[in-house]
Amino acid sequence: MSTANHKYTNQLIHEKSLYLLQHAHNPVAWHSWNDETLKKAVVEDKPILVSIGYSSCHWCHVMEKESFENEEIGKYMSEHFVCIKVDREERPDVDQIYMEAVQSMGIQGGWPLNVFLLPDQKPFYGGTYYPAAQWKKLLENVKTAFEQQRDKLEESADQFARYLSHSELQRYGIIEDEQQMAKQEFQEKIADLYQTFSEKIDKKLGGMNRAPKFPMPSNWLFLLHYHYYTQNQEALQQLELTLDQMAYGGIYDQLGGGFARYSVDERWFAPHFEKMLYDNGQLLSLYAEAYAHTRKSLYKTVIEQTIDFIKREMCSEEGGFYSALDADSEGEEGKYYIWEYDEFSKVLGNAAQLVGDYYHVEQEGNWEKTYNILYRNQSEEAFAEAHELNPTDFKELLEDSRQKLLNSRKERIRPGLDDKILTSWNGLMLKGLADAYTYLQETHILELALRNAHFITDKLMRRQGDKARLYRSYKEGKAYLDAYLDDYAFVIDAFTSIYQITLDEQWIHHSEQLLAYCIENFYDQDEGFFHYTHEEANLIARKKEIFDNVIPASNSAMARNLYRLSRLLDHSDYLEISERMMSRMLKLLDTDPAYLSNWAILYMEMMQPEVDIVVMGDEYKTVGKKLLPYYSPNRLIAGAKKESKFMLLQGRKAIDNQTTIYICRDKACKMPVHTVEAALDQLKEIS
Repeated sequence: MSTANHKYTNQLIHEKSLYLLQHAHNPVAWHSWNDETLKKAVVEDKPILVSIGYSSCHWCHVMEKESFENEEIGKYMSEHFVCIKVDREERPDVDQIYMEAVQSMGIQGGWPLNVFLLPDQKPFYGGTYYPAAQWKKLLENVKTAFEQQRDKLEESADQFARYLSHSELQRYGIIEDEQQMAKQEFQEKIADLYQTFSEKIDKKLGGMNRAPKFPMPSNWLFLLHYHYYTQNQEALQQLELTLDQMAYGGIYDQLGGGFARYSVDERWFAPHFEKMLYDNGQLLSLYAEAYAHTRKSLYKTVIEQTIDFIKREMCSEEGGFYSALDADSEGEEGKYYIWEYDEFSKVLGNAAQLVGDYYHVEQEGNWEKTYNILYRNQSEEAFAEAHELNPTDFKELLEDSRQKLLNSRKERIRPGLDDKILTSWNGLMLKGLADAYTYLQETHILELALRNAHFITDKLMRRQGDKARLYRSYKEGKAYLDAYLDDYAFVIDAFTSIYQITLDEQWIHHSEQLLAYCIENFYDQDEGFFHYTHEEANLIARKKEIFDNVIPASNSAMARNLYRLSRLLDHSDYLEISERMMSRMLKLLDTDPAYLSNWAILYMEMMQPEVDIVVMGDEYKTVGKKLLPYYSPNRLIAGAKKESKFMLLQGRKAIDNQTTIYICRDKACKMPVHTVEAALDQLKEIS
């Protein structure tokens, strides 16, 4: 970033993060979080201000404009504090610690997150957004307290530091209440989990019964798997209602595809318009599995349009995926996506009235001022029938209109792009693409997935003997920052899924190398769970992610990785670690499955029959591809031409020089067959 024509330039000018660079010309002496800055606070004996946000955070930008661009406030901050800016997406470890600290103070967390620390990194006060006058007064009060009541601040900070150092497992009673998993208890327990979860679902509009509404993909994946195993029709109805309403709502970009981060209302109507890679990757997986199970054309359309969005707006030339699109353009939230009636009519001409009815476009606007958010409340077929239209003709008209509107929208000033490439989020998108290819079988999806997979191995991975290590971020041709547990967890999951769709063993070898590094450097042998940070991290606490949220917890993702890879490979220690983790989560699982849904999915996987498909012979890849669309949540596919070290393939061979298929359920196998049709018949028998 150029320093020309800027009155102020601080140390953030040397960073790569878009969010940090956005603050590089504030009249604040901002620094990044690093050892040198932390040493500066000790040497100068100043309190530290840590201000945490991310590039597409609306209120982060508001506070910057009101306070951090204010010369008087900036001068005061620089004189009396060591000021550190943190991009929470690059440094989730720092964000986790100080978010938890603020919440322990009885303050609701959020971003921007502003926390005051002693020079030794211990927190003593914090909050979120402050208007300029309130922020200036707070700075003055903190300065005075640090100078005149430091002993009290140190006492308070020590208490918070002790709280932060407590193990999450001890805090939630996970260690002492270890349980053994028993299959005879499974049906009752999983039904209770579903009942607890179901009570919080919005039965009319889908999603959880609250606003704002976040997609929370792992929750609905739990519901899908629960229905598959139990055939509970209410669960399927709740799932389809949620997926339908999200796809119909303004949270979904009706023209360009892809989902916004959340809906501010209960109807999925008005989004907070930022688009995040991690949401869209997980939602691809969810809609792909839902399509495989229900064959609803709506879900296929969502998958195809979302992938088009990713290819069009989120792809780097090297094959990585960018992080996010901002909610704002031209200083106005949602401006890129919303329509005034006259503009909409001008683009579509004679078709405007009919298409406008379908998308609920109103002359006076259906949202703020005279603006319209495009949304729908019924399928194309239902609308055509209600208006006595030929369904095929209306479908063609709608697609033609969508392209015209999309082309017109491209002429607008686009929202800001956060072009850093995050390893964990790329893992989530890669998994989503693998799942989409599994059930749609479209070549361009596979090509996009493999391009990204090779980008990760070439640019973000470094091999160390029989292990491999990841970087967290990539930008401008350079990988930087050591990776966290979620980076490893989601990439391992993605590589294992890439193996499923290619039967190319290199992806399992990569997963093994990454997993070996994790066990050596992140695994806590005493507690049986994984730390979020590498053992070398210079922080006041080393945390463990336990609870699933908008992204599954890194520990639940690792436990599922270990379980799945233990089935493919002869690694009993993988299964032992995974079962140990899951058994210790059982009691906590009863409390709120909405924030433990990925654990609930693993619990079902462990308790339900395993389905293994093994293909041996010259045509193993071709035959394996034809078997991919068979849907079972607990299904694994493996194959090779002749032999392999994979446990699942040992003792298997092509019979009579013909490609041979082995179908097994809980390690009990059917007679080997030579045709896809015969294999599918066997799969139907064991379903």
